[in-house]
Amino acid sequence: MDRPPDATIDVPVDQDTIAATISRALRTGSGPLNLDAMGDVAEGLRGHIALLLPLAREEAGRLWPGSIEAHRLRARLDGIEQQYRRPLAPAPLAAHVQVQQLARDCQWLLARHMVETRW
Repeated sequence: MDRPPDATIDVPVDQDTIAATISRALRTGSGPLNLDAMGDVAEGLRGHIALLLPLAREEAGRLWPGSIEAHRLRARLDGIEQQYRRPLAPAPLAAHVQVQQLARDCQWLLARHMVETRW
């Protein structure tokens, strides 16, 4: 992904598609570890994270900058961005762990987004 995750994107969030990708990613270890399949899933997750991360950063910008909540949220979002930017590991087990982390990060971002859009 060459596009930074903080670029503004005017695409609707499709919760069902994102949830399906997360589910697929979390099942990658249920059989033999296939590096190509994990690469496909990782790219899908990165696309979803690229959509959700700027929305979460925008939300974080509305918090009082000196608050503990704002600091924790910014730290979590920075960690997600670091993971997002990391290329997929060449070793199958390491790639599997990485895909699982991307899935959890995407799941967290989606959950936050869904809560924020309900208000």
